[in-house]
Amino acid sequence: MHASVRPQVVVSKCLGFAACRYNGQVIPDPFVEQLRPFVDFLPVCPEVELGLGVPRPPIRVIQRGEERRLVQPETGRDVTEAMQDFAASFLAGLPAVDGFILKNRSPSCGIKDVKLYADMGSETPVGKGAGLFGQAVLERFGHLAVEDEGRLTNATLRDHFLTKLFTLARFRQAKAAGTMEELVRFHTEHKLLLMAYNQSRLQAMGRVVANPGRRPAAEAFDSYERLLWEALARPPRRTAGINVLMHALGYFSTRLTPAEKALFLDTLERYRARHVPLSTPLYILRAWVARFQEPYLARQVFFEPYPIALVSPTDSGKDRDVV
Repeated sequence: MHASVRPQVVVSKCLGFAACRYNGQVIPDPFVEQLRPFVDFLPVCPEVELGLGVPRPPIRVIQRGEERRLVQPETGRDVTEAMQDFAASFLAGLPAVDGFILKNRSPSCGIKDVKLYADMGSETPVGKGAGLFGQAVLERFGHLAVEDEGRLTNATLRDHFLTKLFTLARFRQAKAAGTMEELVRFHTEHKLLLMAYNQSRLQAMGRVVANPGRRPAAEAFDSYERLLWEALARPPRRTAGINVLMHALGYFSTRLTPAEKALFLDTLERYRARHVPLSTPLYILRAWVARFQEPYLARQVFFEPYPIALVSPTDSGKDRDVV
């Protein structure tokens, strides 16, 4: 439906790229494998980059008050500063990237569920948080599409990640062109998608695109980009998505049979009840867009925000409360 774009994604190297886990293993991830034809991966293993070797004694995160230390209990090594220095150098040297897929629970790469310990010898964790490299990623690139492979087994989080990833990549492409015409085109094609995510930010973005003060295009892109980050910060609420679907239905309301309308509304209720994924009502609308040649809707990224080959209803059931 739209020009292809290849997101640039930093990924933990152990997720199918090299046998670099502490135990010498590689962990092929189905989602990462599915993504390979559509993105450019930049694999990294922070622990190997520190020279810790493969295999290696495990490391852990120690919580001491407000401070966290990265240590290797078997050797007594403290690699906190080394990891912080590597993270700062690596992240500063990256080309323009659109997202990260990091290893969950890793004391270096984890972003949420890394076990925190009181000392080197304790067996019971005192809490959970981010690993040192993962924390550095969140601090510097938290506005991008950042997830771990464990959370991406949840259908809602996966859809949000992919939508955000490919949208940011499309914006990066538009920003590289650097003209107001490109910004207007991007905004026009993403209106329904942004309506589902955040209507107040959509309105603010519209004001930037209108550019009443005739600011230079570069300034307009910068202002728009910050609003885009805010708009895509969280998955859209299911009710907001339903409202957009109903808005799109309005374009066909006089051209559909009562049976067709009833089928769509029934599908929408099934989506509301979480019995079918968003892709189900979207497929119906896409068929009508093609059938009636509705030009405005034909341009809307909302109907295919990422390659359709990546659509999957598979859901782990984890993180059900994300929306």
